[in-house]
Amino acid sequence: MKIVVVDGYTLNPGDLSWMGLERLGNVVVHDHTPYERASIVDCVGDAEIAITNKVPFDDATLAELPNLKYIGVTATGYNIVDVASAGKRGIVVTNVPTYGTSSVAQMVFAHVLNITQHVGDHAQTVRDGRWTGSRDFCYWDFPLIELEGLTLGVVGLGRIGRATAELGRAFGMKVVAYDVCDCQPPDGIEMVDLDKLFTQSDVITLHCPLVPETEKLVDSRRLEQMKPTAMLINTSRGPLIDEPALAAALDNDKIAAAGLDVLAQEPPAADNPLFTAKNCYITPHIAWATKSARERLLGTTVDNLAAFLDGKPRNVVS
Repeated sequence: MKIVVVDGYTLNPGDLSWMGLERLGNVVVHDHTPYERASIVDCVGDAEIAITNKVPFDDATLAELPNLKYIGVTATGYNIVDVASAGKRGIVVTNVPTYGTSSVAQMVFAHVLNITQHVGDHAQTVRDGRWTGSRDFCYWDFPLIELEGLTLGVVGLGRIGRATAELGRAFGMKVVAYDVCDCQPPDGIEMVDLDKLFTQSDVITLHCPLVPETEKLVDSRRLEQMKPTAMLINTSRGPLIDEPALAAALDNDKIAAAGLDVLAQEPPAADNPLFTAKNCYITPHIAWATKSARERLLGTTVDNLAAFLDGKPRNVVS
């Protein structure tokens, strides 16, 4: 069984082991593969198994890979694969739904605490010698914001959304949530509609999948609903936000700040308007990338493939 990992570097830049996959077949690992169809087809070749994180497999690409029987997506989101086309061709597609829950929720509050406390900015002023020359025993360059009593709005109450909500409650925040499913929320979380969530929340955090209904969910209308003191956090998928609209809202003080770990295009274009927007803090899609989370991700990827080879596929999305 030939197994090709088409973009292994971000999952395993050298601190993990491919041994689990190697027990299941002949493994070829490519650190990177260009996203062009010809490059993907050349990389996968006659392999029956492809493991991908962000390299896309659309209908035209799948049509040129007649030997392919299985695609393992090393992520929770699987929009990079045309699952309908894969299903028609008898290709099983799996994802890894639970590996990064704690890490992503942690990143949400890394952004929230950065915006509310500006630890890095203030630490740099100390390194620069400003505290030693201060006439007062302390100083701060930004308004310092206490989270207790503020309202956290969680859009999408899946595993990560629930974990984020629990962290918000630990900080003493009131938590409201919206989800398309009529789910029973944990104690202490109030389910509301999107209009109420956007108008009432002091912090809004996005945890919904990217589907046609959620693309540009946060547009100029939603941003107009937000408090001018509110902040927007996105650790889910970049296209959930209309980026020019968000940049305009920040620059015109319609909302206070944004913390983003994802963008609509990754890597982004140099002229992305959010790079110069006021109070916009962007990290390079690293919420998922703690070593603990990547170990779980690789372990589940191996388990998914082993289950498929055993005739009992799990975490199937196609």
